[in-house]
Formats: sequence, C-alpha cells, structure tokens
Amino acid sequence: MRKKPIIPILLFAALVAGLRAQSSLLFLELQAVGGYSTASSSFELFSLMPEDVMQKPSVGFDLVKRISGKTRDIGVLAVQARLAYSREGAHRLQPQLYNAFFRLKAGFADVWAGHSRPALGLSYVLDSHALLLPAPAMLGYGFDRDWGVGLDRDFRWGSAAASLTAGSGMPLYFKGNFLAAARVSKGVLARDNYSLGLSLAHGKILETMGYTLVEPEPISWSAASVDAAYMWRNLENRAEILLGRRDGAGIVLLFWRSGMALLDEGRLKVEVQPVLMRSAGAWGYSLGSGLTYLLNADLAGRFMVFYDHGRRDARFVVQLYYYKRL
Repeated sequence: MRKKPIIPILLFAALVAGLRAQSSLLFLELQAVGGYSTASSSFELFSLMPEDVMQKPSVGFDLVKRISGKTRDIGVLAVQARLAYSREGAHRLQPQLYNAFFRLKAGFADVWAGHSRPALGLSYVLDSHALLLPAPAMLGYGFDRDWGVGLDRDFRWGSAAASLTAGSGMPLYFKGNFLAAARVSKGVLARDNYSLGLSLAHGKILETMGYTLVEPEPISWSAASVDAAYMWRNLENRAEILLGRRDGAGIVLLFWRSGMALLDEGRLKVEVQPVLMRSAGAWGYSLGSGLTYLLNADLAGRFMVFYDHGRRDARFVVQLYYYKRL
C-alpha cells in the first residue's frame, strides 16, 4: 500500500504559481459545529459522523488564483484547506484538503488535475462543503472530492463532463483502485431555472470515510444516475435517482431536497430532505430538515434535524459559518 504525501506538494505548488498569477482571491473560513445525538445521549463536535471530514469545528482558507498569459487566461489554481478538531486518531487537530487542482483552459474544454469533484450526479454540481444537510456523496453514493483528472465543457444547451479518478475520496491510495465517470446535462440552472443530468460511472473503489480507510482492498462499483434541479420564484428542488451495483450487490438511491427562500434577498432558507436507500441487501431511509439564516454577508447560522433509520439516531445540529475575503 502506498499513500502519497500530497498536501505539502500541492501547497508548495500553490505558492510558486502565485508568484506568476495575475489575480487572486483569498478567503478566511471559520466554522463552529456541534450537535446532540439521541443514540449516544451526548453532545458531539461534528455534524453527522465522527470519521467524516464535514462538518467539524475548523479554521481554514480558500485560495483561487487566475493564471494569465499575454493574450488570454491560461487557467485557474484552487486550494481550499482546513485544520479541524477531530476526536478520531492520535491527534486532535486534523489537516483537511478539499479543492486542490489546476484547471487549464484548453480551448476545446476545461481540463483539471488534482483533487476535485468526479463527474457523477448531484454531488458534481452541488457545492456542499459548508452545508449541514448531506449530499448523495456524503451518504455513501460517490465521492464529494477525489484525486485524478477530468474535463468539462459548456454548451448552449447544457454541459458535458468526464473524469478518471482514484476512487478513494479524500486520501490518495494506489491499490488498483479507480473510478471513471461521465455526466451530460441539459439546461443551465442560473439561466433556464432547470437542469437535467445523466451520469454513468464504473470502477474499483476503496471504501473510505473521511481520511479513514474502512476496507483494505478495492471493490467493484458501477452506477447510472439521473438528477434534476428546478427553481421557481423562491422555491428550489433537487432530486437524484441512482441505480447500480456495489461489490456484486444492488444499490439504490432516491434523493430529494426541497427549499424555500424567505425574507429580503432570501436571507432565511427552509429545507427538507427525505432519502430512500438500498445497500448491502437492506433498505434504509433518512429524514432531514434545515434552517439557514444569513446574519450578514460573511456569517451564516444553520440548524439541522437529521434522523438516520439505520442507526436509530436523531441529531440536532447547530453551525456558525464565517467566510470572508481577505
């Protein structure tokens, strides 16, 4: 088994590239999270699972640097990292790396390499790193971030994307594991108020939770997914249906998230999220609801109630999230 010390390499690359960057954005990120679990009858400093990287008390940064030539933009370098409190492992402070990629504007498409989102389902287009309600990838159906390469291109009718990644999520392992994925979508949500996506994926993945390797050997994994997003006035709906096989057994995901924006400029958002799942030969479900209130342009408060039928656990989670440009 080989695990690469990739974080110092990428941070060094970000520093070097910054010397030649024409413009940059740097944000400070602070997060306070805690919740009460009925299963453990205790207050815990994480949102969902102790091994997961999202969400925990943390401090971090988000750096985006645009690299330009004399006549055109060459690409974008993105690095987003946190130092989070974790009760798992020997050390209470855990370094976490989210975005760590370079996106090249190649003309025919944008090509990226590093740590980014695989081209699979809603998790590919839904940026949930600051949110409490779990996306499909956080429920075990895909990866929120993965190491590898990919490309994407926008068209008038929608977009197309493909990726070839390690299939190990947050850490990088080389054990014969891989995940090939592709997604095509019709409609642009910001322009058309709707988007429909079709995704296919196949590979041999490693079962990880956060930076923890759950199983030592890769397993076969394949899936087909249909996702949709629709906005109407102050209402927003997102849904995904995923069917596939994991280690020879069928998997099913029926995911729906509905939200309503209230108050001036949508400062208050109310959401509900029912999910039906099948994995390892058993059906399960989860029910979630959440509130988000924007206290100002930089600070958001969130509250979530989440019931997991499989764990017989109801969680009541609060979060303060601060994100400010420096």
